[in-house]
Amino acid sequence: MARMHSRKKGKSGSTRPSRTIKPEWLEYTGEQVEELVIQLAKKGETASSIGLVLRDSYGIPLVKAVTGKKIHQILTENKIITPLPEDLTALIKRALKVRKHLEENKKDLESTKGLHRVEAKIYRLIKYYKKRGILEKDFRYRPDKVAILIR
Repeated sequence: MARMHSRKKGKSGSTRPSRTIKPEWLEYTGEQVEELVIQLAKKGETASSIGLVLRDSYGIPLVKAVTGKKIHQILTENKIITPLPEDLTALIKRALKVRKHLEENKKDLESTKGLHRVEAKIYRLIKYYKKRGILEKDFRYRPDKVAILIR
């Protein structure tokens, strides 16, 4: 979805570890990793940023290899859930920033074009999440009301 509104060809990003078993050199047990995930979530970190912190600060390459569960599964088991999915939240935050910019700069046509693109992505994601049952069927994207959910 990221390539739809750009002139770039490929996807960039880090590659996942090739093995899905716990590395021999890792000193953390599954319970310790779950506790770390819960602590970071209570501090307000998102699931993806928890994975980055565990990888960079604690040297845990894959949470699923150590615990047998994904970060999202650990968070839902401990009833630490967010009202909206993480990718949808990030897009809504970006759209709100652009709207705030457009209030001050009404003639910025490039930003209005960017806002239309971001909101097109938001509508597509909402449609996907409604089909999957993650969002309610009557959920609607209204920038003024969704801003309250995010903050």
